[in-house]
Amino acid sequence: MTEVGAVPLRVIAGQWLRLGCLGFGGPPAHIALLRQLCVRRRGWISDREFEDGIAATNLLPGPASTQLAIYCGWRLRGVAGGLLAGVCFIAPGLVVILGLAAFLLSGHPAAPVLGAAAGAGAAVPAVAVHAAAGLVPASWKRAGPHRPALARWAAYVLAGGTAAAITGPWLVLVLLACGAIETVTRLGPPRHRPAALPLAVGLGAGSGLVALCWTALKVGALSYGGGFVIIPLMRADAVDTHHWMTGQEFLYAVALGQITPGPVVQTVAVVGYAAAGVGGGLLAALVAFAPSFVFVLAGARHFDRLRANPRIRTFLTGAGAATIGAIAGSAIPLAWTLTEWWQFAVTVAAAVWLLVFRRGVVTALVSAAVLGALAVVVGL
Repeated sequence: MTEVGAVPLRVIAGQWLRLGCLGFGGPPAHIALLRQLCVRRRGWISDREFEDGIAATNLLPGPASTQLAIYCGWRLRGVAGGLLAGVCFIAPGLVVILGLAAFLLSGHPAAPVLGAAAGAGAAVPAVAVHAAAGLVPASWKRAGPHRPALARWAAYVLAGGTAAAITGPWLVLVLLACGAIETVTRLGPPRHRPAALPLAVGLGAGSGLVALCWTALKVGALSYGGGFVIIPLMRADAVDTHHWMTGQEFLYAVALGQITPGPVVQTVAVVGYAAAGVGGGLLAALVAFAPSFVFVLAGARHFDRLRANPRIRTFLTGAGAATIGAIAGSAIPLAWTLTEWWQFAVTVAAAVWLLVFRRGVVTALVSAAVLGALAVVVGL
């Protein structure tokens, strides 16, 4: 396999920019593209090391596929390679999504364009349920075969769903609490009491750019279970608490995050744009992605110990189950913001497409956008 330092930085920049431009379809597509490049086509990383990288990044909060892209760059050229790989992977989608945000959220787009956005937004509740359903098998297996553990798993799912539907900004505390309860139940209380939770509660009380940074930090540093958990983490702040955008505009933001290339977490840039223009979008993206760089670049050499740490794995058993409930529960407030009868029809159609026919998310959103544009054209 390739030794660290053997791959030129210009090659990393070119290849990871290409991945950032072609990375439609969310984390599964990103992982497949990274495997094709690093393992099969170039032989830079062994298949086992790549699998270990996937396992370790899945134990970290934040966008796992972005962290895997950073890890692969780190493996090839150390810290410089990781930084360059991460930036190049993120940048193309960030530019595209900020451009689309400016087009949709400012000025006066043509009616069919708004109809397309409303149609794609109407599919988002179904996409949320689909994302949650996809996480259930692995999480259920992680809980173990015993009835008490499975009962706790169900309770965590219910707690996460309830929190996403009604508690708004306090959802992150529910995720942390479920992880802590599972850890204490299985392994007993820790020897040292953590001090991070009071800090997290105190930071949530800001306003303006401070509030935007806190929202983005929750997305990047406290989101367990994949990119879609950002929806319940962000919606309460963006729509209900700070009123940076309407419920419909938030649906547009989520749809844009799904259909643009690169990490789904790019959605936070649309929220930042709604709060403070292009500068706000860039700031939100910087804060949201910064923890991923820190986690990987500072911890990559310790990934083996991370994977073997029983407290981390047990914490994620509880927090991950609550995350599944939160993602599914977010469909309720998302659907509540729909205003036209045809949007509900699009939601049902998207649910059938995703859950019954098991087709792709991007095709569901694009088809829903076409239906929305047609609805406006015919006067619905």
